[in-house]
Amino acid sequence: MSGAQHAGPSPFLLIDAGNSRIKWALVAADGARLHSGAANHADAPPAPGTPGGSDIRYFADFADWATLPAPGSAWISNVAGAAVTQRLNAALDAHWPGLARTVIRAQQQQCGVTNRYTTPDALGSDRWAGMIGARAAFAGEPLLIATFGTATTLEALRADGTFVGGLIAPGWTLMMRSLGEHTAQLPVLDAHTAPGLRGTASGPWFATDTQRSIAAGCALAQAGLIERAWADLQDEWKMPVRLVVSGGAAAEVTAALKVPHTRHDALVLAGLALIAAQS
Repeated sequence: MSGAQHAGPSPFLLIDAGNSRIKWALVAADGARLHSGAANHADAPPAPGTPGGSDIRYFADFADWATLPAPGSAWISNVAGAAVTQRLNAALDAHWPGLARTVIRAQQQQCGVTNRYTTPDALGSDRWAGMIGARAAFAGEPLLIATFGTATTLEALRADGTFVGGLIAPGWTLMMRSLGEHTAQLPVLDAHTAPGLRGTASGPWFATDTQRSIAAGCALAQAGLIERAWADLQDEWKMPVRLVVSGGAAAEVTAALKVPHTRHDALVLAGLALIAAQS
């Protein structure tokens, strides 16, 4: 299948495959976004050749690709494993056979960011691209980047672009789910079934039912981690640090935050665009 024609240099297809969903964007060579979309892993039908699988259903989440200008290359961050790699490759081959594609890995230095991980390429590609995107968006500022996905990750980025280290914790949904799965009398909650966070009786975060107690308790646990890390980083660096937040659970967690923060929901795609443009 082929998409519409595009004048000028061929655009880049950017793909951010996380543990919960796939986000993509088609961007022009100058970084301007032309199209974007997302697909949830949970909604993926069986692959062609498997019971119940078909080409039409399997590629339904990427149906918009049929209308896109043909990209010159695809740039991919994938932390979701081999099955998602197979799904992406099949979809790319169905729309643009032979399309050049690069699966990025963290480098020791790239796009103005220096990686201080002991083993640089052991850092998740999403975290690496996200830091590159954040540095470009907030150039010259020290940053604490908090991403609320399946895992909650934090990255400390100096104003000169040096990544000094990070933290990883279970995400908000994973915290709630683990409570339900490992206790006899608590329900299993996720982002779709969790009730509104704020209670109505003894205070804004003290709930009067089990579901809200779990949702609010896990959100406060996330917020407490972020606030402690942010305060410690400012104490160590002796300067203000911008807290940048993103991810699928950002709304729930930031509702509990008591520190200033800036939301940016396309850090990984922004970083991929810079990597593509500078390669």
